[in-house]
Amino acid sequence: MATMLKVFDRWKEFLGERVEQAERAGMTEETISQLAFQIGEFLSDKIDPENKEERVLKDLWDVCDEEERKVLAGAMVKLAKAHH
Repeated sequence: MATMLKVFDRWKEFLGERVEQAERAGMTEETISQLAFQIGEFLSDKIDPENKEERVLKDLWDVCDEEERKVLAGAMVKLAKAHH
């Protein structure tokens, strides 16, 4: 369990670093959220979750419609920024 949480924390840290880089490059929060949405679509289609946290995110993504997925992507961006 502790290992999975460390992996999830590393993922949030990685996402936070990417968001920070995008902001420094002048990207708007809307653009960053759109990119997060596109990444979420790709990951949902191509990547099998490796832990419970990733499984929860995939399950949420799979039951959401497009508008809800955009909100979820925006929330993940905020989560990443808050933990970075």
